[in-house]
Amino acid sequence: MTTTATAPAPAPAPRRAPGRRSGLSRVFGRQPLGIAFAAPYAIFLAAVFAWPLGLAVWISFHDYFFAAPGAQVDRPFVGLENYRTVLADPNVRQSFVNVAEFLLINVPLTVLLSLALATALNTAIRGRMFLRVAYYVPYVTASVALVSVWLFLFSQGGMVNQVLGDLAPDPSWLVNSTLAMPVIAVFVTWKQMGFFVLLYLAALQNVPKELYESAQVDGAGRFAAFRNITVPGVRPATTLVVILATITGANLFTEPYLLTSGGGPDGASASPVLVMYQKGIEQGNPDVAAAIGVILVIGVLLISLVNRRVLERD
Repeated sequence: MTTTATAPAPAPAPRRAPGRRSGLSRVFGRQPLGIAFAAPYAIFLAAVFAWPLGLAVWISFHDYFFAAPGAQVDRPFVGLENYRTVLADPNVRQSFVNVAEFLLINVPLTVLLSLALATALNTAIRGRMFLRVAYYVPYVTASVALVSVWLFLFSQGGMVNQVLGDLAPDPSWLVNSTLAMPVIAVFVTWKQMGFFVLLYLAALQNVPKELYESAQVDGAGRFAAFRNITVPGVRPATTLVVILATITGANLFTEPYLLTSGGGPDGASASPVLVMYQKGIEQGNPDVAAAIGVILVIGVLLISLVNRRVLERD
């Protein structure tokens, strides 16, 4: 009787604890290729946004002024002096009031009109593709060309005043301290409408069609379906639209600069970014302009956080 010897089974390889990773994976993550693809954009963000923002914060705490290239000048630390100067300036305070008025008009109008138009363009209507392109054209058109059209419409002898006749405001739209900023807000809403309509159109593709069919079977009308299905279904897109419109509105510069000749009349349409340009470039006070920018960034962040909390709550 013979016996056959069997080789011992190889010992299993030691398994790494689930929570432990190698040093390379801790640095580059589980997918280093994703880091490689994201690196160029991360470098772009750091060079174009993070570095200038950090420099602006540093300038806002120093007595900073422009000097000849290569010149060694002393720029002493002044603490909050630039911020006290900013808060004591009535023109700066007025610019923040102006941009608040702009946002109160522009953001709700953008959300309501963009969602309504996107819902209409998402249905089977004749000329749908033409209308989609038509709404997007102003967004990609140069602001200078569009401003020329609005100056023609809303000037003293413009087409709007000719149509209104005796009902036209006096002084006219863009030289009226009460109407200048609302007109600019409507202009910006119209110009950027196409971009936000596209965002809502993309969001509407993810709303299940079965919900509308069930609502129709239950006897719900179009308005009820819009309120109970469309609005909740595109809530993430609404959050994005509100935040983007707030950021874009807070950076308002081109429209008041061109439409009202630099924020007129008497600063009634001046924005903080326009005042930053006037203080920093025209008047040579970049430290005060940097302080305005830091305050504006903090304000936009706070407003965006509040909007997100309000819009995303259950």
